[in-house]
Amino acid sequence: MVALFFQTYLKLFFILTPFFAISAFLSLTQEMSPTERKRTAVKVTLAVIISSLILYLFGRYIFELFGITLDAFRIGAGAVLFLSAMNMVGGGSKKFDAGGEDEDIAVVPLAIPIIVGPGTIGALLVMGSTVQGFKDQAFACTALLCAVLTVGILLFISSSLKRLLGKRGLNIMSRLTGLFVASIAAQIFFTGLRNFMQS
Repeated sequence: MVALFFQTYLKLFFILTPFFAISAFLSLTQEMSPTERKRTAVKVTLAVIISSLILYLFGRYIFELFGITLDAFRIGAGAVLFLSAMNMVGGGSKKFDAGGEDEDIAVVPLAIPIIVGPGTIGALLVMGSTVQGFKDQAFACTALLCAVLTVGILLFISSSLKRLLGKRGLNIMSRLTGLFVASIAAQIFFTGLRNFMQS
């Protein structure tokens, strides 16, 4: 049970692309004071918790509403997540607009779409739709909550991480995260393709 929890936790943690999120967070909050940066990290964490739990818990109802089969969505979500992973592995960089001085960047663009992007949304919908029963849902939601809180803690101490790892170190960690996410994406894609071919 403990092994399954950590397996689920790690998979969800890497899907949230933590080190890419840290790089984007540092870039967007570079003009903020340390107190403002920490306050923003808390807001981002809360926004990610709410959005990811909604996607994880209500994915199956979204499929039913639009008449989409789970395996068809697995194929699409796996492909999108794989493209996002390849961008991270290739060291792809993107300049993010922090907006005006009075604009709150915690929800958009930090929580969505930087942390909870199209690939992450697809993966959360697929993974949540495969969980059956209240006990398993509570187990999976606890793992998801722990994964998001871990990302939130990393954002909270992002200034210290930058000093510890440096810009190059964060870039390396982001690429390694991309490799793990690519593996998860491939598994989602080929599971959907196999089931689709067998149906």
